[in-house]
Amino acid sequence: MHTSESRLAFSGLRVLEIGCGAAVAYAGKLFADFGAEVIKLEDADGDTLRRLPPLLNEANGEPASALHAWLNTNKRSVALRGKTGAEPTWLSGLARTCDVILDARALDEGLEVLKRPVYAGDGNDGQGKAPIEVCLTWFGESGPYSGFAGTEAVCRALAGAVYCSGAKQGPPHLPHDIQTAIAAGVAAFSSATAALLGRSDGSRRYVLSIHEVAFSLVEMEAGMVQDGRHPMARLGVNRFCTAHPAGIYETKQGWIGLFAHTGPQWAALCAAIGHPDLAADPRFASGPTRMVHADEIDAFLIPSLRARTAEEWFNVLRKQKFPAVIVPTMAELLQQGVHRERGAFVPVKAGAAEFEGPVVPLPMGDAGPLPGGKAALLDADGPRYREAQRLTPAAGLTRAAPDAPPLRKIRVVDLTMGWAGPLAARTLADFGAEVIKVESTGYPDWWRGTHYTDEFYQEKLYEKNSNFALMNRNKLGITLDLTRAEGRAVLFDLVAKADIVIENYSTEVLPKLGLDYAVLSQVNPRLVMVSMPAFGSGNAWSTIRAYGGTLEQASGLPQHTGFPQDPPALTSYAYGDPVGGFNGGAAALLALFVQQRSGKGRHVNLSQVECMLPMTAPFLIEQSVHGTTTPRSGNAHPLHAPQGIYQCAGDDAWVVVSITSDAQWQALLTVMQAADLALDPALEKAAGRRARHEEIDRRINAWARARSAQSAMAELQQAGISAGEVKPIWTVLDDPHLRAREFFKATTRPYIGEFLATTPWFREPGATVAAVRPAPTLGQHNNDVFSRVLGMSADQQQTLERDGIIGNTATRKAA
Repeated sequence: MHTSESRLAFSGLRVLEIGCGAAVAYAGKLFADFGAEVIKLEDADGDTLRRLPPLLNEANGEPASALHAWLNTNKRSVALRGKTGAEPTWLSGLARTCDVILDARALDEGLEVLKRPVYAGDGNDGQGKAPIEVCLTWFGESGPYSGFAGTEAVCRALAGAVYCSGAKQGPPHLPHDIQTAIAAGVAAFSSATAALLGRSDGSRRYVLSIHEVAFSLVEMEAGMVQDGRHPMARLGVNRFCTAHPAGIYETKQGWIGLFAHTGPQWAALCAAIGHPDLAADPRFASGPTRMVHADEIDAFLIPSLRARTAEEWFNVLRKQKFPAVIVPTMAELLQQGVHRERGAFVPVKAGAAEFEGPVVPLPMGDAGPLPGGKAALLDADGPRYREAQRLTPAAGLTRAAPDAPPLRKIRVVDLTMGWAGPLAARTLADFGAEVIKVESTGYPDWWRGTHYTDEFYQEKLYEKNSNFALMNRNKLGITLDLTRAEGRAVLFDLVAKADIVIENYSTEVLPKLGLDYAVLSQVNPRLVMVSMPAFGSGNAWSTIRAYGGTLEQASGLPQHTGFPQDPPALTSYAYGDPVGGFNGGAAALLALFVQQRSGKGRHVNLSQVECMLPMTAPFLIEQSVHGTTTPRSGNAHPLHAPQGIYQCAGDDAWVVVSITSDAQWQALLTVMQAADLALDPALEKAAGRRARHEEIDRRINAWARARSAQSAMAELQQAGISAGEVKPIWTVLDDPHLRAREFFKATTRPYIGEFLATTPWFREPGATVAAVRPAPTLGQHNNDVFSRVLGMSADQQQTLERDGIIGNTATRKAA
């Protein structure tokens, strides 16, 4: 669809992007692809991403990164005359013409650089006025790890997001680097957009920790740890937590992804493979018991699945409403009709080359995103921006009061369940919005529990799930029976007073209830509605059942995770959920910004599988450029050499080492006392080290086995080497760095007592780490919302309660 640039969400906005790495580049891409004038400022040598595969052959013979080009479509390029500390007067003048600054200098230059804001230059701070700033760090500005040398692999390992993936005997699996960067880029974009929504208060400065973003990708598992439901071991490739089968299986042709969570789903799978009797076998009665007997299940499941192709199984199982998807190769992914229909792949131009990459997965209609674009050559726009005094200055803003959140005037109706949708709504709550979570006594959020036994109701187990408590902090909770006209009428009244509705029901649910956007927008014409189905609505796959693991399977990402001798590997239990939640929150903020500018509402038809596709970018782009992809390569990195996970002394203890420069390599050799390797000229550069990675890995393994993971990390970090303990998730809750930063807050909630709640991954300097309002109990805020927001009398509320429209106790569903 042709998009008028004047109607793009950020038309007229100027953004300065400074610093290296995929996280800040992706944040800048989100702004640029929605029409902002994004000035990418690089060192004279260019961003290190310009050397990251897959590579294009430029006309001048110099290879150029296609991935870098995709990350930098529709931006302006300016190169400094030296490093980022050069030319402070000119740079500060340019910065003060910008509305937003995305600053990643600390990732390469350390935290000291943040004491010198780019807009301040030679000390002139613009008379106390400043642009909105979002600063990316590895570990935040405080805490024991704050001075650590970081990489995405190190952050992920220390966050507990690596240990549980991989073979029982190890080593654990590292996902490709760009994945954490994409999540951090979305987080940075969301922070800046929230600040833009609240800029009537003034500008804001947010500092993000990529380490804490990485933890958010496995936050659910921290809830399971607190409930005592998380296995205290790595269970094997594609085996996580308490669900089985929930993995990837070879078929007659291709791979099929399965996810049996409920009893009916297990029964449907048993029937499909010709073993209906096994559905009643007590060994396989629940997810936890099936995990205990996982080897027995796989003994009959694996040969059964080899009888048909992946496509045949997909068609058979979808008729049974069983969560199953083809796990595509990148070639297959690029050919899937559903993604083509949605415009999920867009053209990217870099010099004379053109290829396809994933679209920015936040569909805003006429407000963007642009359907692809061109990446500028290094310093192509330098001459224009060197005349900064000729640029229109931004409206100078004083800093907003740090304890007055930017979304405090926004009201959200939260019709979500599970992880992804509630996380999207929680993002808005963390930025200060009033989020009203709507459940019903007969259909509470399924993350409260899905085993509807007598005990579930009598013991109120639905109030004792820490996952629900983590994902629904800072919200109000009400109940409404939306299957009845009286409940829908109350919802209509609430929607009339809301700014946005977020929902993640199956695509057929709200239309059946008469609550789709066509109806709700009649109640409130300026309403924004974000819908978050697995494959989006209105296409052939819209009704496919999916969990977070299904989303990762469908993205094809597992084809590039793990070791070549193993099946394609999932990254974690439900990876697609937090990725969908991050993007859902970003989409909601972006749509609210468009609403604020235009005064009009819109329906955002998000696809959660599409939200996974930017994480496949290195491989999808490689397929488009070269017609093939590099096979799975374990824990190696395309640039960092060596990189790997190495076993240490102790029981299943590991350390990740990620060498990002030749200087770090020499420092590693000094720590290891490996003089022979230091004298070998073939190893001075990364290419030579990659060619001999097996030999190098053996030497690092021998060194690591003689010390604990903590000692290895400490020795290496003291020498300035990027390294981190590969922490099990159950130890992260006691992590000294996260504790020192008050990332975990001891919180008391009815029925649970004291538990550890998480706090947001952004910090606003000068603001206290906000106290967490515990997730609501069922119907906890009925009286407050119905009285304060809707002006409902006590008699009216009593009538609704008497008729079963509202309540605060879960009731058994009718048979």
